[in-house]
Amino acid sequence: MKIFVVPATYNEKDNIEKFITTLEEAVFPKIKDHDMHILVADDNSPDGTGDIVKALMKKYKNLGINQGPKKGLGAAYIRTMGYAIDKLGADVVISVDADFQHDLQKIPDFVAMIGKGYDVVIGTRYSGGGSIPENWPPQRKAFSIVANIFVRTVFMKFAIHDWTGGYRAIRKEVFLKERSEMSEYNGYIFQIAFLHKAVRDGFKIGEVPFHFGDRTLGNSKIAPLSYIINVVTFVIATRIKELLFGSFGKFLVVGGLGFVVNFIVLKVLHDSSKWDPFWANLVGAGIAIFSNYNFNNLWTFKDQKISGFGTYIWKMVQFYATSAFGVIFIQSGTIFIGDKLIGPDILLHVGPLHVRYYLLYFVLGTGLLLIWNFFIYSKFIWKKTTK
Repeated sequence: MKIFVVPATYNEKDNIEKFITTLEEAVFPKIKDHDMHILVADDNSPDGTGDIVKALMKKYKNLGINQGPKKGLGAAYIRTMGYAIDKLGADVVISVDADFQHDLQKIPDFVAMIGKGYDVVIGTRYSGGGSIPENWPPQRKAFSIVANIFVRTVFMKFAIHDWTGGYRAIRKEVFLKERSEMSEYNGYIFQIAFLHKAVRDGFKIGEVPFHFGDRTLGNSKIAPLSYIINVVTFVIATRIKELLFGSFGKFLVVGGLGFVVNFIVLKVLHDSSKWDPFWANLVGAGIAIFSNYNFNNLWTFKDQKISGFGTYIWKMVQFYATSAFGVIFIQSGTIFIGDKLIGPDILLHVGPLHVRYYLLYFVLGTGLLLIWNFFIYSKFIWKKTTK
């Protein structure tokens, strides 16, 4: 593979020569059977960083530089990674800090993980032996740890331990897939946004633990307060958008339709035909499940649409089985417990409304059922395949 290490630089004259020399003489010789290159992403550093790189290009023929206006870390990576892939034939690009906070000796491990079939490999400070500097102030440690926990929790992606770090290896296919959506993420939020989209699209993510070193020369480029605000804003806004307009939002619409079908059958059978609410609900749920299966297949999970008669029938059997489990033990179970402990026909007076308790049990059970169903359907029935 043709692999480009891409350090993003702005005023790194104190580090850049040692950084390049370390890669060329101490890291690249350890990587066999791959064509290793360095392409510096420099934002027209006024301190002469680019001049140092250009001088070293006479010594190292696999060294290059891509310069442009200072628009932020994300913009620098998009510009330079795109150039490496589009113009220089890169198969893999590796983003890395040029200030030695990222352990360069781990690059062979990144390459090895890519060789095992991973699409994106991230350096992690929070699992498998990875760490952050012990001499960091407590508030900086707290922010770093809490920020990653926050992102993992809101996105519900706990298998990925380091969302904010910038030490990553990325296959060409991933970059080309996500590039068109990254133009608005010019700053450090690029790291979270790019990884989120790669996970969303089913790319295989791996991790390499490393110790995050402390900067000894030059100055940090992150503005802490603005970065915190950007992280919180991006993560929450993205999650809300996913829930309302993504597969879960569609799932709720389909579930709402199923709810209406279930409710009508339950009420008709119980009130008009005097059925026991437990059995009336089972019949209504059976009809609603059939409706939900087809609408979810055609709309909610259309990217993983089930096709072929045999597969359609087999998946429908699985859908009924998992749905039946939820209906019997979660939804109908809630009705049964409420029915036996409180009673089905006691009236709850809410202003002018008189609501029978069994309908409240139904609503509560349905809410719990929705959570169960979305998890099972997305993970098993319409499981997104890894690219």
